[in-house]
Amino acid sequence: MVQHGHEMPDPKPLESLDEWEDHLVDRYPDPASAPKGFKAIDPEKTKEQFRNYEADARPTVREFYRLNHTYQTLEFARNKRADFTQRNRREMTIWEALEFLNTLVDDSDPDTDLSQMDHLLQTSEHIRQDGHPRWFVMTGLIHDLGKILCLFDEPQWAVVGDTFPLGCRFSEKIVFPKFFEANPDSQKPDLQTENGIYEPGCGLDNVTMSWGHDEYLYHVVKDSNLPDAALYMIRYHSFYPWHREEAYTHLTNEKDRENLEWVRKFNPYDLYTKSHQPPDFKQLKPYYDDLIAEFLPGKIRF
Repeated sequence: MVQHGHEMPDPKPLESLDEWEDHLVDRYPDPASAPKGFKAIDPEKTKEQFRNYEADARPTVREFYRLNHTYQTLEFARNKRADFTQRNRREMTIWEALEFLNTLVDDSDPDTDLSQMDHLLQTSEHIRQDGHPRWFVMTGLIHDLGKILCLFDEPQWAVVGDTFPLGCRFSEKIVFPKFFEANPDSQKPDLQTENGIYEPGCGLDNVTMSWGHDEYLYHVVKDSNLPDAALYMIRYHSFYPWHREEAYTHLTNEKDRENLEWVRKFNPYDLYTKSHQPPDFKQLKPYYDDLIAEFLPGKIRF
């Protein structure tokens, strides 16, 4: 891959995409949010030990963030957004898209032999068991569907990872902030003030976020029957500097603040609902057929 005359790096620093999510659980331990039978947090670790996640991170995770923070520039994100929001790669139903995502399997991952669809069904089923609205369940089913970017030959660091605003100063609350020293935007004074190219309170919809599966899927489903709260969950569930670290609040508006709690409600289901027990797809399919027909029927352009 070549970007503006420069050779781009190895697209697979992580052994599997789940490695990034495992690192999130280490960074944000919340045993109370892990339902019985699902991904557990080490009860012997102290809060202080967990906050050493940068020092303790696997070399592959560190390399992933080095690449992400080096190459996620304002120009890069704008170009990717302009390209992928044309939605001209494939046309699929939601089930077809889930089956397509299922081909993204990494045999080197030692922690689980479950498919991508299994993970999504585990998330949505736990949301359903907790009695949340149907649109919330639907959001759980599709929230990671944007990872099909990997199947469109996008590198991992442009698919997963914490997201953050571009066009203004990089917050120290972003994971591995020192890696931004190699980002070309760090050398542009107009992009390194608190507000950068934005007005205070402009609203996140007017902010260019780092490119990845969240932003991509938002543009795929934004004109669906899903409510704003669902769209915020999809678009900002990886924006940990905002919904966990309370950074970048100076750019948010009233709508953002109203929907922040929905993003936070979704987060435990995203992080703590993995188990080795696969869902019974045949039993669940009629329910999800009906759910998809309500919110995202027919063929969808990706």
